[in-house]
Amino acid sequence: MKKSVVIIGGGIGGLTAAALLGKADYDVLVLEASREWGGCAGKFQRGKALFPVGATLGMGFENGGIHNRIFNYLEVEPPHSQLLERVMDIHLPDKTLSFHRNRKEHVHELMKAFPEISDNLTRFYSEVYKVAKEIRKLMISLPALPPKTIGEWKGLILSLRPGSIRLLPRLQQTMIDLLEKCKLHDHPSFKHFIDGQLIDSMQTTSDQCSSILGCQALDIYHEGAYYLEGGLFQIAHTLVRASETFGAKPILGRKVVGINCDPQDHKWVVVDHRGSEYRADHVICNIPVQSLKGLFPSHYRQKLAVYLEGKENEALWGTMSLYMLLKEESIPEHFPLYSQICTSKNGNMTEGDHLFLSLSHQNDRKRAPERFRTLTISTHTKLEKWSTKEKYDSYKERLQEKMVRSIETVLPSIRNGMVEVYPGAPKAWERFTGRPGGMVGGFPQTIDHALFNSLSHRTSLKNIWMCGDSVFPGAGTIGVSVSAYHVFHSITGRTLPA
Repeated sequence: MKKSVVIIGGGIGGLTAAALLGKADYDVLVLEASREWGGCAGKFQRGKALFPVGATLGMGFENGGIHNRIFNYLEVEPPHSQLLERVMDIHLPDKTLSFHRNRKEHVHELMKAFPEISDNLTRFYSEVYKVAKEIRKLMISLPALPPKTIGEWKGLILSLRPGSIRLLPRLQQTMIDLLEKCKLHDHPSFKHFIDGQLIDSMQTTSDQCSSILGCQALDIYHEGAYYLEGGLFQIAHTLVRASETFGAKPILGRKVVGINCDPQDHKWVVVDHRGSEYRADHVICNIPVQSLKGLFPSHYRQKLAVYLEGKENEALWGTMSLYMLLKEESIPEHFPLYSQICTSKNGNMTEGDHLFLSLSHQNDRKRAPERFRTLTISTHTKLEKWSTKEKYDSYKERLQEKMVRSIETVLPSIRNGMVEVYPGAPKAWERFTGRPGGMVGGFPQTIDHALFNSLSHRTSLKNIWMCGDSVFPGAGTIGVSVSAYHVFHSITGRTLPA
């Protein structure tokens, strides 16, 4: 008889697990509370415009990248994507830089922009790229952290290479340590540039970001950054179709409200908001860990508390997003598809002082009709700023205006070009993605939360698994797909071809 699996949450992580387990001949059911697939990489439609809700820049589609490996293993065509040689422009208060895919070209541009520290830059990026190269070697076998079983320890040890030893001293170091080593920590403009790269991928800045993961974050765009026609939700839709071909059953509009174990046959019983029950040998939770305890009866709370280690009480970021439909003529020629705007002279990275912009391609008819473009803008925000109705409404209005003013510094005609504007404040994220308080991005990749201090995909309850941005290796479609693979490997013992 087939082993059965219920997956809670139809984000990229849950759908990756569904497709992989379906191919392994498991009986798979996916329950997604909303009416859209993809979670924080989903979409919404307003009139003739389609907006990706969150993550918009695609990675992991290059040869050896995690999405490339998964789609090859599933034998399905990946979504149509365009490799970017000019990944993004970064607008600092005193200069504008372009992030180039080619490593030498990238460093050369930075040396021209910062001639006074050119030798230090060469040393810094030499270190960054060496560390990232060793991490890529480890990623071939995709070891799980923190290792919880003999098999996981064995897998980690076997993944090590002679050069892996250079990573050991960095386990307890932050990116600021590397900047100090290269005498770059007291150069405010360059540090501002680095912090802008880290906040979007690591959810923290150089002062606290894990050195190992920070080096990987600064290098990963060079491996391949992609524009996906329509948006990253195409990954989710491709995975849904793939899972269905293997017999999986993905269902929208099914909010899970409870999980318990039947003492007679020891199967898990999952209950949705309609009172329907689903029995399974395994349950995979593609949800934030902050939601985990609330799904189980009280007698499981102590075991879950041991697993969570108090991390469910950590403060996480929210986001304020703006979704715009713009007239084509308001966009300057050759304006990049992706941009960062950093306006704070003090290097602040949140609450509208740092913006990430994602512009639809002029030929992308999935996102906007002819002669129009869509623009998604986001900034990090502290959730306590949105805690009351009075705070919420006034702060949303003020922050929206601040964000538009910041965009005007690089798109002066933005107000005349706006046809429609839709704000996405934390409560909207909570309503549409089910994430408590509107939290996004998982845990900041600080020393306290990264690598060996991250949460495992193995919970303290037998055959209850976690995937998604709350567990190792963290946020982004790459991170959640790797966590889904770890669950798949732990259940089946199967591995992805290199």
